[in-house]
Amino acid sequence: MSGGVRLSVEDPALASLTGRGVRVAVVDSGIAAGHSHVGVVAGGIRIGRDGVEDDDWADRIGHGTAVAAAIRDKAPDAELFAVRVFEKELATTAEALALGIRHAADLGARLINLSLGTMNPAHADLLAKAVHYAAEHDALVVSAMELEGTPWLPGSLDGVMGVVLDWHCPRQEIRLEQGAGGRIHAVASGYPRPIPGVDPEKNLKGISFAVANVTGVLARALGAHICAPPD
Repeated sequence: MSGGVRLSVEDPALASLTGRGVRVAVVDSGIAAGHSHVGVVAGGIRIGRDGVEDDDWADRIGHGTAVAAAIRDKAPDAELFAVRVFEKELATTAEALALGIRHAADLGARLINLSLGTMNPAHADLLAKAVHYAAEHDALVVSAMELEGTPWLPGSLDGVMGVVLDWHCPRQEIRLEQGAGGRIHAVASGYPRPIPGVDPEKNLKGISFAVANVTGVLARALGAHICAPPD
């Protein structure tokens, strides 16, 4: 795959698609339903550090909402579902994260966006089992593969669409590249959708939004298959 495969929402093959029919689970700090950049959220669940679950999936720190907005920018008609694993800070346990992946798969998500991760290799087996569970339920986990040369989990695991940040990649496209061992990963911009009057350098940005940009483009592409007319 020399040079990679480029997917852009502006390409004729994708320009008319919207992600309709594709459920995307955002495992993060929740989502603010009704936000002008997000719109309708199909539902959600909260998973606490202790593994206790409830239906309080409202976002109180903004990260999950910003991630959802970046996905919505690429796939405006995708069905968003919130899986809240963060409370008042961007931190949780590996156990809660693994549960979040499993719940997202149980809820019928085709794509599971994890704009987060861990560098601790001790969690590899736990997260690998969750990723395998998702794959068995036809769900693809999208997560950061590495940052500044350091591998991240679960993005560096087999069966995950790992994402690499490239500030020079146009925001409306992603690249699919083949790495060592033949594994395919995605490359994307770290800029979210622009906010009028706000300098992009002063807005939220980084690997979290590279992951969201990949999820949005993939949701758009998946919509082509889901919404295709019958033979």
